[in-house]
Amino acid sequence: MIGSGESRLAVAIRRVGAFVLAATLTVAAASMFGTVVQSDGFDWVDVLRITLIVITAFWLAWGACTALLGVLFTPPQVPVVQGRPVGRTAILVPVYNEDTGPVFARIAAMYRSIEAAGYIDLFDVHVLSDSTKAPSVAAENEAYRSALISLKAGGHLYYRNRSPNVGRKAGNIADFIRTSGGAYSYMLVLDADSLMRGETIIEMVRRMEAEPKLGLLQALPQVIGLSTLFGRMLQFSAAFYSPVFTRGVAALQGTEGPFWGHNALIRVRAFAESCGMGALTGKPPFGGHILSHDTVEAAMLARDGWTVRVDPDLEGSYEEAPANIVAYAKRDRRWCQGNLQHARLLIAPRFRLWSRISILQGIFAYLSSPIWLLFIIASLAAPLFAPPPVYFDASSPFPVFPHPETTTALALLFGVVALLILPKAILLVRALVRRDSRNFGGAFCVALTAFLELVFTSMLAPVHMMFQSRSVLQILLGADSGWPAADRADGSMSFWDSVKATWWMSIGGGAAMVFAYNYTPDLQLWLMPIALPLVLAPLLVFLTSSVLIGQAFRRLRLFVTPFEMSPEPVIADLEHTLEAGANAPATPLAAKAAQAV
Repeated sequence: MIGSGESRLAVAIRRVGAFVLAATLTVAAASMFGTVVQSDGFDWVDVLRITLIVITAFWLAWGACTALLGVLFTPPQVPVVQGRPVGRTAILVPVYNEDTGPVFARIAAMYRSIEAAGYIDLFDVHVLSDSTKAPSVAAENEAYRSALISLKAGGHLYYRNRSPNVGRKAGNIADFIRTSGGAYSYMLVLDADSLMRGETIIEMVRRMEAEPKLGLLQALPQVIGLSTLFGRMLQFSAAFYSPVFTRGVAALQGTEGPFWGHNALIRVRAFAESCGMGALTGKPPFGGHILSHDTVEAAMLARDGWTVRVDPDLEGSYEEAPANIVAYAKRDRRWCQGNLQHARLLIAPRFRLWSRISILQGIFAYLSSPIWLLFIIASLAAPLFAPPPVYFDASSPFPVFPHPETTTALALLFGVVALLILPKAILLVRALVRRDSRNFGGAFCVALTAFLELVFTSMLAPVHMMFQSRSVLQILLGADSGWPAADRADGSMSFWDSVKATWWMSIGGGAAMVFAYNYTPDLQLWLMPIALPLVLAPLLVFLTSSVLIGQAFRRLRLFVTPFEMSPEPVIADLEHTLEAGANAPATPLAAKAAQAV
């Protein structure tokens, strides 16, 4: 996080250093790979493969550099207003055909947390509904009236349903600013599944009041509330790795930081002045309303001189996430379309250079998967296009046999694996040395969990690659994702549902193995870590979506998080409210709404 105590020069030096290191690693990887592919001659397929490896190697190296900065970077102190804040804050909770009970349970937990801190008079909660289903709207109204009474929140809790819901979430927030924004200095933008500790919210307001040019302050949300094995993996990764990676992001982005769309405090005047956003010309997927509007809004704030900052030290910020990889891919499909839309904004006027780089990173976060897939396909096909070996030339009467570059190939493979594994290994060693492992079940449990997380994510990586590659292909072919309602069930899937979602991956993985066996047998072993998980994709998706397996790991103290080891009051409040609601008889409206979502 960059406050008044750090110069732009320091940020620039880190950026240049990270770029030089990533570029050096990329050149080394490309040089080694070029040596390998030339061992059987050189052709146009090899040019394509080297180009693809350059792109993917730089992407991996940049991620490793970000993690390394997260370990080395010590954020400076940021100014904080002591005592009671002055400005009023609106807490915005956009909802769209949600399961109403959990939404209002989270609102109640946050309301009581702020009230317990003694600052509720400075905060109002606005539930901004874009719901389109009549049962959902009716249930929201019922839950709102109930919350008004139970919280005694008259004058501090508001609800409205917007129709038509033009512009989706961005349009929802814009509508609030036009109609009610003038009454507030700040707005805390949440998602329907967001939860934040009252003290954290108040601390964010104090930090913003201390810096008049701070336009947006992003907190790091931690994932909670998931029971499947996939969900528990997400929770552990977010709690164990994300804070350090976020420090690396803060070190690089400085005052042009990220906005992730929720769990962020925004200065209303700054947003109103800078973030008016019309629809892109043309039809979706590349035209229409921008789906990933948050990155663009951060760039627009920075363009007008406002500071956009992420403070990784802000604890007490939470969210939920998709509980299985199929639901994750469904949400990812919308994000993919939104990020690819940003290609049209790379040359937007007055955007700062780093904002453009951030937009480009968001685009390549999705293009990297099809690029990897193209590299694999090109590598399988390369021997078919290789020129025949030439054993004799005019310079010597003796034959010259091609030299297999096995050592170089293995060194390159080791380097790629190191870029993938080393950041996590460094963070594990760091946690063990600093005794942070106590918050994750102890040294043995956290070491075993980190190993299992690496194994499971490596097995799921080809599945994730295929889902993202399909999303990019669909978008390039003109398919629009729309704005589907979030699936917030427990995440368990039947084996048949897993088969229906991933059968095409099994066919693709099997076809690749057959092709390699018949045409490129030397690549069979290299292909197995990718092809075998694809063949087994239905089973992997089914097992990782299991609540029983997830709960079994929790009983073994694996994939546990600090929030489970020592639950804090706002999470305990939420869990108590949800448990009480689950044991209460459902009203007709609530039951009807649950069926509609």
